[in-house]
Amino acid sequence: MAPEARCPCLSGEQYGQCCARFHRGDAEAPTAEQLMRSRYSAFVVRDAAYLLRTWHPSTRPAALDLDPAMQWRRLDIVSTRRGGPLDTEGTVEFKAWFRHGGEAGVHHETSRFVRQDRRWYYLDELSPA
Repeated sequence: MAPEARCPCLSGEQYGQCCARFHRGDAEAPTAEQLMRSRYSAFVVRDAAYLLRTWHPSTRPAALDLDPAMQWRRLDIVSTRRGGPLDTEGTVEFKAWFRHGGEAGVHHETSRFVRQDRRWYYLDELSPA
């Protein structure tokens, strides 16, 4: 994705100034929500290495194969709980809209994040009540 393109996370910033800096390793996401946004953008640009690097070691898969036919279209942040720069845990509820095989769909999830050694990690999906 071109650095001057609109960032897929829909922050309103250019990709090069937004999520690309996290993907390149130039900076760490300061909040759980920003990590969620950068991980969504990594799905859009198919950056499996970043997704694995930001996945907590206790739940991280050994490998990640991203489907090239999956077209991620939009990210809506529904809510956040905690996950700020001084927190050690947080949750982000989101909807990620996609197209796959000519069909439109939405992935709705509440993700758990943990902060260790001043870095945020995706932990897992919070099970519905």
